[in-house]
Amino acid sequence: MMNKQKLELTWIGKENRPRLEPRILLEDADKSYHAPYRVTDRDIFDNRLIFGDNLLALKALEQEFAGKVKCVFIDPPYNTGSAFAHYDDGVEHSIWLSLMRDRLELIRALLSNDGSLWITIDDNEGHYLKILCDELFGRSCFVSTVIWKSTDNSNNDAKQFSIDHNTILVYSSKPDWQSARVMPSESQQIHYKNPDNDPRGPWFDGNPIGSPHYRKNLVYTVTSPQGIEIQPPKNGWRWSKETMIEKMQIGEIRFNSDGTAIRRRTYLQDQKGIPPSTLWDDLEVTGHNRQAKYEQKKLFPEREKEEWFVTPKPERLLKRILEIATDPGDLVLDSFAGSGTTGAVAHKMGRRWIMVELGEHIHTHIIPRLKKVIDGEDKGGITEAVSWQGGGGFRYYRLAPSLLEQDKWGNWVISKQYNAAMLAEALCKLEGFTYAPSDSAYWQHGHSTERDFIYVTTQNLSHAQLQQLSAEVGAERSLLVLCLAFRGRADRFENLTVKKIPTQVLARCEWGHDDYSLKVENLPHAPDVTGFREPVTSDGQLSLPNVTDF
Repeated sequence: MMNKQKLELTWIGKENRPRLEPRILLEDADKSYHAPYRVTDRDIFDNRLIFGDNLLALKALEQEFAGKVKCVFIDPPYNTGSAFAHYDDGVEHSIWLSLMRDRLELIRALLSNDGSLWITIDDNEGHYLKILCDELFGRSCFVSTVIWKSTDNSNNDAKQFSIDHNTILVYSSKPDWQSARVMPSESQQIHYKNPDNDPRGPWFDGNPIGSPHYRKNLVYTVTSPQGIEIQPPKNGWRWSKETMIEKMQIGEIRFNSDGTAIRRRTYLQDQKGIPPSTLWDDLEVTGHNRQAKYEQKKLFPEREKEEWFVTPKPERLLKRILEIATDPGDLVLDSFAGSGTTGAVAHKMGRRWIMVELGEHIHTHIIPRLKKVIDGEDKGGITEAVSWQGGGGFRYYRLAPSLLEQDKWGNWVISKQYNAAMLAEALCKLEGFTYAPSDSAYWQHGHSTERDFIYVTTQNLSHAQLQQLSAEVGAERSLLVLCLAFRGRADRFENLTVKKIPTQVLARCEWGHDDYSLKVENLPHAPDVTGFREPVTSDGQLSLPNVTDF
């Protein structure tokens, strides 16, 4: 329901927020893929395909990509209660809102100052999602609601209305966002004609010639070839007197037969684009769902119908969005990758991309599709329209396991799956440091500024070792030391901050939680910090797995 005083959406459980663990990403070189040679100098190879829960993946991306993503497109489960082959698309309303809220907050942090968010949705949750986005982004950042005709035939079995469209909510990172202009569609071009064989080609007559704002130098009379003086509009003409004369000489400004009125010609060849419309026709602009399924069939003709992705988006839809929201080289993110349309289209259009998917179809649908795009074997979709010839590549990542796990006694210990480098990278991320191990200084595993560093070790540091560290760091620098244990008083060294692991991070996150997907059974429990215990062995020492020190 709506809280009228605070103008925000409220729902059961809104106050419960997951304490996300900022996981590290592990590349699997066997699943990464790139072209064997450069097709053009503009080929992009550092795209990312991430396998794992998208909420954890967004958190994992936050440190490196905050403020760097130009366009986010997501096609989340619509919460319709229907059964899908690749998604459980039916979640209780309040839970759906909570899980979308958590993802949108991270997406907002990833967007650049000139970035925009595009969300496809239907009427089942669309109006609630609009209010939620108003709360998160601010109503001044709402750009528009686009109506996309998503089907080419009506449902004759509908008992009320045949739902022939989806909604695309568009939000910007900042209120002053501006869209790119688009070329007129074929139906819009029918207004341009050339009945007098004008050498400049088809033209449209009747565009405004008055100024939108009053300026004194724009107020003057115009004399027609018939000698009749024509008075200016209320705010004056659109151009200065000199520019008006020039436009009259080249034929852009014309007069009616008796010389009493001015007309302005706009030529089709001079059009650099028009503002995008909020009504997107399936045939002329974006394609429709059935066309997207046909694209699948053409790309993988050997597959049975049951193997097709159920709700793919047509490539032309993503092409229109990226034309409006991005330029070549910009970074595009899709955290509900589905069949991989966003990455395929971004790749063909020369945009960098990141996609996240938890379902097994990342291996059965997305990777085979991207390989065909990279190899130049995908002849469908927008390939011909953008003259795609293949090239580039992507790197495949999976989310690392949770840093901490419980041993057989219920103590929290560092996961046995972590080696020394993984441990250092994970703790750098947890502490807000950039992971950048030094080749020369063993104690420099990362930095937060030019003078602030972090050192991660599984040693039990003695007073002498701390004293040596302090001397090597020097008075002009500082060092955060995360170690198994230490002896003596660490506060004796002004340039060192010494903490024990995993004690230092125990209360930070929900450890061991791998799945925040849109399913009721995966809703996180309320925070319980009382369950954290310092992992100790029988001799009173902290319990850690055996890992090789740095």
